[in-house]
Amino acid sequence: MPKSRNRKKAAPKQPQTPRTREVATSPEWWAPVMVTLMILGLIWVVITYLMGGRWPLPIGNWNLAVGIGLMLSGFLMTIGWR
Repeated sequence: MPKSRNRKKAAPKQPQTPRTREVATSPEWWAPVMVTLMILGLIWVVITYLMGGRWPLPIGNWNLAVGIGLMLSGFLMTIGWR
């Protein structure tokens, strides 16, 4: 019967060291702009209610949409904040 080949033993594995992954951080201006947009939107909506839609811009109740848009953009910035 033919003799089978001898297989070489596998080299011993090196213990794997845990790799550290660099966490991407947001720019320094990200958080202040985010908070400013949310507060500015809130102030815009409050002023619109107090002035009956005549002020800060003479566009009636569309001022609410502007204020809510400012707040929404600030809240959407929280998604990218690290």
